[in-house]
Parts: sequence; C-alpha cells; structure tokens
Amino acid sequence: MKGLGDFNFKDKRVLLRCDFDVPLSNGVILDDFRIKKALPTIEYLVEKGAKLILMGHLDRPAGRVLGELRLTPIQERLSERLGLPVIKAEDCLGPEVEKLAASVGSGEILLLENLRFHKEEEENDDNFAKNLAKLADIYVNNAFANSHRNHASIAGLPKYLPSCAGLLFEKEIEALSKIKDNPERPLMAIVGGAKLETKTVLVDKISEKADFVLIGGLIKEEMQKKNIRLKYPEKIVEPINDIGKKDIGPETVALFKEKIRLAKTVFWNGPLGQTEKEEFSAGTEEIAKAVIKSKAFSVVGGGETIEFLNKISLIDKFSHVSTGGGAMIAFLSGEELPGIEALG
Repeated sequence: MKGLGDFNFKDKRVLLRCDFDVPLSNGVILDDFRIKKALPTIEYLVEKGAKLILMGHLDRPAGRVLGELRLTPIQERLSERLGLPVIKAEDCLGPEVEKLAASVGSGEILLLENLRFHKEEEENDDNFAKNLAKLADIYVNNAFANSHRNHASIAGLPKYLPSCAGLLFEKEIEALSKIKDNPERPLMAIVGGAKLETKTVLVDKISEKADFVLIGGLIKEEMQKKNIRLKYPEKIVEPINDIGKKDIGPETVALFKEKIRLAKTVFWNGPLGQTEKEEFSAGTEEIAKAVIKSKAFSVVGGGETIEFLNKISLIDKFSHVSTGGGAMIAFLSGEELPGIEALG
C-alpha cells in the first residue's frame, strides 16, 4: 500500500476522502474530533502544492438531498482550523463541479457536497466512481473509519486513479496492527457499549489474542440471555456488581483496575455505563484513569467512548485514539476491509 511519500503532489489535483461524519445539533458541530484528525494530511498536501479536493459524507440521507446534512458546517470548521479559505461545491459531481475542480489552484482547497446525497455512493456504482475520478489526478484515502464500507469513494475510486493512504489512515493501521499482530503482553481488552451484536463477536475474536477481556454489564446480560458460548470463557472478566444496570459498581471497578495494572497493551471499545448521564459515568472514568496510570500502550475507539473521554479531558492521554468504530472492530476481528484491499 502506497503512502503520501510515494507521490509528487505539486500542481496535481488530489481527491482526498476524509471522514467528516461529525455529530451535529441544529447545524452546530458538537464534536470536531474527526475533522481535527484529518488536518495533518490536508496540511501536508497543501504544503506540497496540491490542488486539493476534499470529499466526505454526513449521516445517512439515503440518496436524498437534505438541507440539514449539507457540509457547510464542515466547510466553516475546516477553514477555521486550517486558517485557510475553503470553497464548497453545491454537489459532488456534474459539469459545474468539474469546472470548479479545474479552477482550483496549487495550495487551494475545494470541498465537495455530501457524497451520500447520491444513492450510487453506497451502492459502489461504477459510473459514480468514474465521474468522481474525472475531478482529479490522484486519489488519497484518509477515511479509515469508513473503509469497512464497500462504497464508491472508498472501494471504487482506486480503480480509476493512482492511489495511496493518507497519514491518518496509515497511523490507524500501524496502531491497530500492534494489537492484532504483535502486542506487548499482557494484552487487555475492554469491551463495553450497547451495539451488542457486533460487540459479542468482537469479544469472541479479541479473546483469541488477549490475555483478558473485561466486558460491560449489557454485554454480559446479552450473552447470558442468548446463551452465547465463547471460545475462551476463562479469559472473560465480567462485572461483579453494577448500579441499576447503568454503571459498573465499586467492586467491579476494583476488580477491573487490578487486571489493568498488569497490562502492557490495552484496547478499549465502548463505555462501561450510560456515560451520557453524569450519575452513571463514574465507573467508566475510573477505568479510563486506570488505563492511563498503567502506562500501557493504549488504543481507544468508538464514538461514545471518544465523546466521553473528550468531555472529561482525558482523550490526549491515550497512545492512539481511533476514528473508527465499526472499521476498527472489523480490522481487529480479522475481516478484509474494502478500503485497504482497494489500495493494494
């Protein structure tokens, strides 16, 4: 897989796929973590004199043009963070967009409109990918978080343009590969949250590699209810008490901390309580502090977990914070990601 160092970007039109799927409320960005993670690659390409064309999606408009899901707030935040003007197109393809893309100068930035306003994006439509490819000379994928999706801007475009991975994409693979392929032991996994179908699969898969897997109360309950049998039940550390099934209790916190103290590598996905409510967030905060104190190589991911760690100002204390939720789980579960396969 090629990286940015394999190309000369001077005066080249570069189509950069980013993950701009940020939480919004009435057009206001609630957390721009994913935008900030995209900045080093954008800045690198601007410095190298690329004619930069950014693309991404927001939420799930299902092929409809929805005013509240236009990328205008992304454009404004990007311009603010970069200290540079960012032009925005009214669509992501078509004759007008092609003219606009052709007019972008060296070191300038154009942002395309929400890719998912076209159903062809999620269908990985070949013509859609070809039309996007007309806009540029080189394609860069910096959206690891979306690379488990077989979509046109992820898996289709590399068929039609010279392609490589962005800085964030490479960093994600490097950090997650440390856990998947060669972790320093003991390796500890912490799996919480509420997406139970994917989480129980992750618990089973990560237990093949991990020395211990600490699980949240909802996952424990789901496994008991459905009588799910794990390959390595002896590695699973379950909560021993909780607070109204909404937070882990003091005895569980003490047990989990004891295990974390031994760890050299920690992987964490999913909060251990209803962290959106302050009264049920103490257990997760205690575990976060224990991971930091352990000095282990720590990788954390998943939207809810990141949002919470941001809120309590601990996000920068972890070795690597992954932008990917589903992509991270798929990668660590040993699945082939279309975005990685497409880059070769």
